[in-house]
Amino acid sequence: MDRRTVLVSALVTAGVAAGAAVPTTLGLSGRFGFGTAVAWVLAGAVLLIGSAAAGDYVRWRRTRYRIGTERVELHTGLLLVKKRSLARERIRSVDLTAHLLQRALGLVTVRIGTGEHSGNDSTLELDPVTGAEGERLRRELLERTATGTPGTHREGELVALDPRWIRYAPVSFVAPALGGAAAGAVMQVSDWFGAQGRVIEWVGERFRDTSLTAMIVILAVAAVAAGVVGALGLWVEMWWNYRLEREPGGTLRIRRGLLTSRSVSIEERRLRGVDLVEPLGIRTFGAARVDAITTGLAKDDEEQHGDHNTLLPAAPRPVADAVAADVLRETVSPTGAPLTGHPLAARGRRLRRAYWAVLVPVAVLALLGALLTPVLLWIALGCAVVGLPAGVFLARDAYRGLGHTVSGDYLVVRSGTVRRSTAALERAGVIGWTVGQTYFQRRAGVLSVTATTAAGAGAYTAYDTDASEGLAFAAEAVPGLLEPFLERVPPAE
Repeated sequence: MDRRTVLVSALVTAGVAAGAAVPTTLGLSGRFGFGTAVAWVLAGAVLLIGSAAAGDYVRWRRTRYRIGTERVELHTGLLLVKKRSLARERIRSVDLTAHLLQRALGLVTVRIGTGEHSGNDSTLELDPVTGAEGERLRRELLERTATGTPGTHREGELVALDPRWIRYAPVSFVAPALGGAAAGAVMQVSDWFGAQGRVIEWVGERFRDTSLTAMIVILAVAAVAAGVVGALGLWVEMWWNYRLEREPGGTLRIRRGLLTSRSVSIEERRLRGVDLVEPLGIRTFGAARVDAITTGLAKDDEEQHGDHNTLLPAAPRPVADAVAADVLRETVSPTGAPLTGHPLAARGRRLRRAYWAVLVPVAVLALLGALLTPVLLWIALGCAVVGLPAGVFLARDAYRGLGHTVSGDYLVVRSGTVRRSTAALERAGVIGWTVGQTYFQRRAGVLSVTATTAAGAGAYTAYDTDASEGLAFAAEAVPGLLEPFLERVPPAE
């Protein structure tokens, strides 16, 4: 590894110590006095930074790697020595990551994975090496598959960041989550300083002459505004400098990140399709993101990015369809193919679920209100007034989103409302079918057919199709696989 890892560890630990120093000093000053508290905190910080640097120095001295003709080996450890190796023919990914300090020093972390979901045993991490060494390792370990992929689509840059796409960040589900997190952080930090009561009192004084409803609305708007700002900042950090490239030999490479740079490589021979994802807020503005359906893209404990397989962030739908077509080397993306709709029984099932999801909590609140306090009755009424129209809207939207078809070499299934997904799965990648039919589905004459695959989520389902139509779709998508279990009924004269 690069010896500057010791400096990186010392600086990171110093940042953590600086962040903890203020609340710790204030907490100790009440018992020992300010001067003594500062002395204790400084001594503790020096000890903490020195220990981290010493530990990383030992790790650096005891860590070696070797790239052989057949295997990649990593030896590390002092008291417990670990010797691990991966067969080069099993390597499926070589991803590069560099946080801000590493970028300033020209370093990267290299993660070499086999794509197996077996924890850390399927991944070797070289942390850190120089940026040039990381690029060399990436090319060397992936060039063995440089056999090319048939097709006429261009190589090089397929798409780059359009700064206008940032307008979709505030309408994602991240914004309200970050708003709630900001409110919780204010209360937590004030509690550290023993000032939580004063913060609540200050808020109460600001809204002394304001009704409870108005106060709730204002605080909610403030939280949403904070969430919007946080969502914009998060989007910039994650997707700045984004570009999607096709490298010679058939490798897709995604590069992105403002403070922490990330590089993810996907071999096209492992690609089994794409998933066009349209969350409700983003879909309202005519946008979608594109995820890869691929084998061998495992997520280890060190790389738990929910967007690890994302090829394109939220972008206008025509751009998403064009990128999906480029990635699949198709003239037109199968995600835009006309879909076969599902029977009205599927709509009825969704409406009934919406009614139950709203009416059961309303009934419980009404019962408790009758027994305990009338306030719960008003809450039950509010839930009914808001929940029923929202539930009906989402149920009808979910029904309109259902669909399936066979488009060329791909089968396409679409479902969902809060998170609508249009998955185009390569028919050759289907290894099995699961046909499910509950008691209520049998009564309605519908069933669900699930394509099983080794890629992506592992299963893609066409929900509540007409019984005959669903089976015919599965039989057409993968000829011969389901046929031994089907009984063809001749049409009635």
